Amino acid sequence: MNVDALIQGPESPRVAWRSHARERILDEAWELAGHQGWDKVRIADLAERAEVSRPSIYKLFGDRAGIGQALVKRETERFLLGLAAVLDARREDLATSLRAGVAHALDEGVRNPFIGAVLTATRGGTDALLPFLTSRPDPVFSSARTLVAAWLGEMAPDAPPQRRDAAADVVVRLTLSHMTLPATEPGDVPDLVTRTACAVLGHEEHVRPAPVPATPVTRRG
Repeated sequence: MNVDALIQGPESPRVAWRSHARERILDEAWELAGHQGWDKVRIADLAERAEVSRPSIYKLFGDRAGIGQALVKRETERFLLGLAAVLDARREDLATSLRAGVAHALDEGVRNPFIGAVLTATRGGTDALLPFLTSRPDPVFSSARTLVAAWLGEMAPDAPPQRRDAAADVVVRLTLSHMTLPATEPGDVPDLVTRTACAVLGHEEHVRPAPVPATPVTRRG
């Protein structure tokens, strides 16, 4: 039972409408940005699709940049919640959990049309949302690094704090870099990032040996 909600009472119709309208506008912005890129998202299109007036959008978000910031903030929170769940799923082994977390982040870059559109535009140097996604002190970089550093504090408590912070920084930088410029063999990236982070931590013994390529079998006639 939500005691706070009982004490405070239900939201007023006005507050409920604003909250609903805000989410509807962000949903439409997410759809448009995912399909055509943020550069082509217009306030007029959002107003029509969300069935609200343009003055209402300006009142809720201030301007177009405000919509972009709110959208990135919402997607960042969703992304971090998913990443935290993956990291917590296999707490018995640092390397296994970290490898799964990096793989999850890379998959999100492909699966999520909004993130995919921004990353694609990033490679072309045109998308106005890029500063919110890859520059300091942006919500994705800073929040992800804080999350990974806190997780490493629980998983590697014996490692010096400086090493944990450095390892978290390396994990986030390398992962975002590979999301922006995918590797030729993306399947190798989670293991590469994990091995690098473990080396920074001084936990090389936790790193899984790199797989040895199978020797091709020569058939004789």
